[in-house]
Amino acid sequence: MTMRPFRFGVVAPILTDLASWQDSARRIADLGYSTLLMPDVPGFQPAPGPALAIAAAAADLRVGSWVYAAALRQPWSTAREAHSLTMLTGGRFEMGIGLGRPGIETEQGLPKVSGAERLRRVQETISVLRELDGPEQRTPVVMAVRGPRSRELAAEVADTVTFVLDAGDDRVLIERSVREFAAGRDIELAQHVGVVGDARAAFMAAPGTDTAALRAADSLFRLPDDPSAVVDELQRRREEIGLSYYVFGAAFAELLAPAVGQLAGR
Repeated sequence: MTMRPFRFGVVAPILTDLASWQDSARRIADLGYSTLLMPDVPGFQPAPGPALAIAAAAADLRVGSWVYAAALRQPWSTAREAHSLTMLTGGRFEMGIGLGRPGIETEQGLPKVSGAERLRRVQETISVLRELDGPEQRTPVVMAVRGPRSRELAAEVADTVTFVLDAGDDRVLIERSVREFAAGRDIELAQHVGVVGDARAAFMAAPGTDTAALRAADSLFRLPDDPSAVVDELQRRREEIGLSYYVFGAAFAELLAPAVGQLAGR
């Protein structure tokens, strides 16, 4: 397992007017974060593509989708959007993609999509993206995985992998699964952190998330709200599991900036 340098991203949904959000993007860059990310949540947020193009124009940041939900998307149009963002941002876009949470498509009035079809869409999206990029360009792909079939695909096609966690997941088993997945592979391992202390991040942790249960379980989905403790914990996680890319909610960007300043690029 390769020990990679730390990097940090922020999921920054648009919760204010556009000018204030652009200011927030610049602030995120100033704090030392490498990547601004947008969720794929129709009805609650603008489409990721246009928002990310605006963010890339406003701040010296990488930008990315966290993550495109395959249950809502057709492969060709998603790949075209991703390739276009790579071109428009000068290579600063990274495509995050996953199957999408259960039921997300029916909430939007769309037909139910099976797990197998979701995975097929992910595979086809990445394949088309590689064709559009051609030999001179490569859009980095971040794949959100949970089950064995999605992990198998990610091992073949992804540059970065993030493991989808539930509150009740056993940390020891998750750590073992991540280590087994990474063994012998040169792949970046990412972790989505939706809870810091007892606070939940918008569009990253459900409103009903039991933060006390996460704390008791020592969940990888949660971090303490003391930056010095965060530094120690992230170093421990990288040493023991290999996790080096962390994604936080925008509400935590200022709080965790001291830890980011100590660890980013190291």
